[in-house]
This record gives sequence, C-alpha cells and structure tokens, in this order.
Amino acid sequence: MAVVQRELVERKKWLTLDEFIEDWAVAQIMPGANVVNLSMMVGARYFGLAGAMTAMAGLLAVPLVVVLLLALVHNRYAGSPLVAGALRGMAAVSAGLIGAAALKLSVALARNPMPLAWCAAISALGFVLMAWLRVPLIYVLLGLGGLGYVLTYRRLKP
Repeated sequence: MAVVQRELVERKKWLTLDEFIEDWAVAQIMPGANVVNLSMMVGARYFGLAGAMTAMAGLLAVPLVVVLLLALVHNRYAGSPLVAGALRGMAAVSAGLIGAAALKLSVALARNPMPLAWCAAISALGFVLMAWLRVPLIYVLLGLGGLGYVLTYRRLKP
C-alpha cells in the first residue's frame, strides 16, 4: 500500500491524498485484491472500461509470471534454512511497510469530523472483535462501519 500511495499521490499526482484514502477504502471492501481494485477504479476514472481492463492486466500479468517462477524456486529450496530466514525477514519488512503507510495516511485523520479518540476506539473494538473473538469480517464491517457512518453523519449535520 505504501508503494501505491507514493506512486499515485506523491509521484504521479493522479490522486490527492483524500481521493486516495476514499478510493482505498472502497477498494478494501470490494471483493478481490485491494491494489487491483484501486487500479481498476483509477483506470476507469481516466480511460473508461479499457483503462480499467488495462490496469488490471498490467497489475496481474508480470506478477503472475514472477510468482510462478518463485514457486518453482521455492519448491526446489524450501528446506533450506536460508530460505526460511529470508521469508521471516520479508514478513517483518511487510509489517514495517504497512505501519509506515498507516503513519503517512494518519494525517488525514486531522480533517476527519469524528474525534480521534472515537476513531481509535472503533479501530480497537474492530481488532478485539476480529482477532480475539473471531467475529467474521462482514459483521465487523457492517456493525462498526455503520456505527462510524452514523457518528460522522451526526457530527456533520448542521
């Protein structure tokens, strides 16, 4: 996500930070890979159906070939301690990239009509419901998303 945000917002300037956050939120609740969903939305916005299909093909073709080649290599060297260590290192890097992206996008919370404490409470409740109580994602999204919607709407209402 950090790479996508940097490319679309900072480098290419195709989207503002607020547009990116809104589109990313929509991409997350749509079925499929978030980045593919986002690329299709951006492609469709600028070039219609052809742009959406081209964006999807561009995001899927090369990674598919790379993943297939990596699967062949992993199948051959899966028992190696070096490979296991490299995969653990990549997991740590992925977690760091997600954390960095969250910090970068947190500046948008300052413009959010809902107080930061409420946002944090809803996020913490979502974590507890999913990680500890194992409530299915759809129920958490509907329940807490609906709560967030109602609270924000009440704050915006004149």
